[in-house]
Amino acid sequence: MLGRIILAPLLFVLLVVPAAAEQRCGWLQNPTPRNWTLSDADGDWLLSSQGDQREAAGMDIIPDITVHDFVVTNPPDHGYACACLSVDVDAQAMRIDRITGFRQLPLRKCDADPNLSRPE
Repeated sequence: MLGRIILAPLLFVLLVVPAAAEQRCGWLQNPTPRNWTLSDADGDWLLSSQGDQREAAGMDIIPDITVHDFVVTNPPDHGYACACLSVDVDAQAMRIDRITGFRQLPLRKCDADPNLSRPE
């Protein structure tokens, strides 16, 4: 009986408290307008895709990444940077649903990660 009394509130807390955002770091790519992905050790995570109405909530958290370490691949302002994002994901769909934090890193951080390949 005592075990049920202790277990019930614990289960309630586990069901009500949302999962914490996870941190994902890698190459943040914006090759063309409205196309954004994050490539990390687990693969390519979709943030938004041109022509698709759905995009990750919190995209406005991402500042102008062209101001810091940034590689232009499609002039004048499309390319990639190294970044860490706090996100909620749909792991099966490899999609980022919500961004809750952002930090741009020097390119050398991603270059030094053996699990990451620099975008082409």
